[in-house]
Amino acid sequence: MDILLVASAFNSLSQRVFAELSDEGHHVDVVLASHGPDAVRDAVRETSPELIVAPMLKSALPEDVWRDRTCLIVHPGPPGDRGPSALDWAIAQEASEWGVTVLQAEAAMDAGDVWADGSFPVPPAGKSDVYRNELADAATAAVLLAVRRYADGSYKPRPQSEGGIHVVWRDFFRQEQRRIDWEHDDTATVLRKLRGADSQPGVRDEICGREVFLHGGHPEDRLRGEPGELLATRAGAVCRATRDGAVWIPELRPRKSSGDPAPFRRPAASVLSGFPAPPGSGPGMPGSNDRPYWLPEIAAPLELPPDRTTWTDIRYRQRGAVGFLTFSFPGGAMSTTHCRRLLAAWRYALTRPTSVLVLGGARDFFSNGIHLNVIEAASDPAGESWSNLNAMNDLVEAVLRTTDRLVVAALGGNAAAGGVMLALAADEVWCRAGGVLNPHYRRMGLYGSEFWTYSLPRRVGAETAERLTSEALPVSAATAERIGLVDRLVPVAARDFAGEVERLAAGLAQDPDLPGRITAKATARHADELQRPLAEYRRDELARMRAVFFDPEAPYHALRSAFVRKLPGDSVRPTATGGGQ
Repeated sequence: MDILLVASAFNSLSQRVFAELSDEGHHVDVVLASHGPDAVRDAVRETSPELIVAPMLKSALPEDVWRDRTCLIVHPGPPGDRGPSALDWAIAQEASEWGVTVLQAEAAMDAGDVWADGSFPVPPAGKSDVYRNELADAATAAVLLAVRRYADGSYKPRPQSEGGIHVVWRDFFRQEQRRIDWEHDDTATVLRKLRGADSQPGVRDEICGREVFLHGGHPEDRLRGEPGELLATRAGAVCRATRDGAVWIPELRPRKSSGDPAPFRRPAASVLSGFPAPPGSGPGMPGSNDRPYWLPEIAAPLELPPDRTTWTDIRYRQRGAVGFLTFSFPGGAMSTTHCRRLLAAWRYALTRPTSVLVLGGARDFFSNGIHLNVIEAASDPAGESWSNLNAMNDLVEAVLRTTDRLVVAALGGNAAAGGVMLALAADEVWCRAGGVLNPHYRRMGLYGSEFWTYSLPRRVGAETAERLTSEALPVSAATAERIGLVDRLVPVAARDFAGEVERLAAGLAQDPDLPGRITAKATARHADELQRPLAEYRRDELARMRAVFFDPEAPYHALRSAFVRKLPGDSVRPTATGGGQ
């Protein structure tokens, strides 16, 4: 069937729906609704689709389109739920279970006949995490069912006027409802508000007399202070006291009207570094681009004791002969600092007596490669691009050169660009079913690095590697396994991924063939090095990337800026585009 996917942005859910519809044999074209109603009309006229599918639109489809053709809207709420902020309300009201509905477009918002629906548990996680995982699982299953029903031709969608469907209108969830009362809200309330806006729109607040948006929240178990007081920084995050505890906030976003030249999400400590010190903080030390001098940097141990509940973005733990190096960076983006810290943790993990080392294993994003927001905010974006890429290469090379144990990359969620290549540096790649991989760089105007010219053809063959990088389309976890990008699908819910990875890794460590596999791995790496050293792959890739980074006219700079600042990009019809990073 010819399907037109109309998306507000080609984000994780849209990419997953695109990939899994394609897996079922449908021809899927994509157009961004953000380009305006005429772009949608043009796409309909040019592709003449049999069916239109629209996941989570922020604006209505043109009336002449939905009156002329069947249009299936994916709404992030159960049948009967209506309004533009369904998932926000579910998190704010602490719903233990929520739903998604695939309904037919009509004049009244979210009021069309129901083609399919599904439900999912709502874990205590950030809204964007729930959106990419539990909600995406339910939504994709509902879309596939609705499309099958439409193709069959015999299914009659259910009117929402049917008995048993309770209609509830929920208005737009506004900043007034997100506001944190630092004097009176307890830690659990603060965390719920922060997590309910972790990616968008953030929680509007004031720090040091400046209005900012807070993105993300995690509990702190020991630091305490006056409600609202800034207490410390850690790995780019800032700790802030509540009335009965404290929370870590990983990212801040200055208001666009603030005059800040980088009014987009970036590590909280780097945003604070440009703020004036609060009264009474003393003369301090010289300023830093990474953190404010007037707050202490309080590190957390890499191997966090079991009685600690503090936040840290990189952790190591060991279970018998298996080591687990987990990491979780906002949006999956890895800055120069992230890469260097993770490399130091990797080197530490190699000193531990293990035969299997698992990299990743947390729910949600694995990695999306270099940190475009940090690069865009830098005084020298070209130089920061170069530093970030070299740090990413150092990390990937360290994984590739690990020959004394078996390495597993465990992808609990999506990966893109250099993040995919980081996974491919491992001996085995395990991916949660439902993950989406974007093994390409072209949509950001880049040739690519992280040893992709070695790892990708080695996995899938030269012809498939060329197709993946030139088409620049998202790949479902199932297709990734079929073509060799992934060795094992892990068909579990997001909340069960870490436990299942631990079980599988324990079995791998007990495999009597493991010593032989490690020996064969070392032999193969030595043979590959003799044929062509890794240093040559790195040199050739970086030469092409450097030429782009330091060319002010290269499309990369405009594409990066548009991506970070959420400006309209190029059309993605008739073939879809990945998100670059």
